[in-house]
Amino acid sequence: MTVAIAILLSAVAMSAIVGVRYLIVSGAFAMATRVRHPGLYAGLDPQIRREIGWSLASAAIYGVPAGVIAWGWQNRGWTLIYNDLHAFPLWYLPLSVLLYLMAHDTWFYWTHRWMHLPRPFRIAHAVHHASRPPTAWAAMAFHPIEAVTGAVAIPLLVFVIPIHAGALAVVLAVMTLMGVTNHMGWEVFPAFMWRGRMGAWLITASHHQRHHEHYGGNYGLYFRFWDRLCGTDRGVGDFARDHARARSKAVLGKAPGSGAHGDGAAAGGDAGL
Repeated sequence: MTVAIAILLSAVAMSAIVGVRYLIVSGAFAMATRVRHPGLYAGLDPQIRREIGWSLASAAIYGVPAGVIAWGWQNRGWTLIYNDLHAFPLWYLPLSVLLYLMAHDTWFYWTHRWMHLPRPFRIAHAVHHASRPPTAWAAMAFHPIEAVTGAVAIPLLVFVIPIHAGALAVVLAVMTLMGVTNHMGWEVFPAFMWRGRMGAWLITASHHQRHHEHYGGNYGLYFRFWDRLCGTDRGVGDFARDHARARSKAVLGKAPGSGAHGDGAAAGGDAGL
């Protein structure tokens, strides 16, 4: 088997893994949403089908650099991924996870903020914001240009920051979990993670939902550090209030799927970037 074919097969395998992981995780949280908040996604079936289509296309893109890196790590030792637990002190394991999350968050904040400039938004990022409101299926609903910017971050880091294979798996799990839960339209995490001191620095659904409602601000992925430093933090929303408002509108005869989230997002879009 030639090197090119081996790398291609690795990329295809990684694309399949990313796609299946997306379907399982987003599907599980979408099911949890239907149990916890029945009717929250009512009337959004066409939108969800679109989200799944874009997300599977993004999964194929994410798999390419991941497949190349996986092949290079296993066959050429290209990366700084290691398996020997004694290669670094044990305290470095959690530190490496934090370093990766902080670096990824920095990359995401600035590329995401760039995506909100008029031209990049119109060409690419509008695909993601077409979800009004976003659902658990929207985590990877990206235009290919945006998918590429997201797909290269972690693969580039493995050439710069040493990390144990198990710690890298933790990073990827956190990335997947936060990507899905930030778009669900309700808080799956306990209140101390988004209301208390910890919540002042962590991003969860109540923080990211405001980004989808108002567009300007709340650009981060895991942490509120860059938003707070750059004056783009718009605080957190109140899902209990918004869900109650949506229910009251439904009683008054509004169309299913409309409500506080959808109205807010549309208003944000009309207001510009």
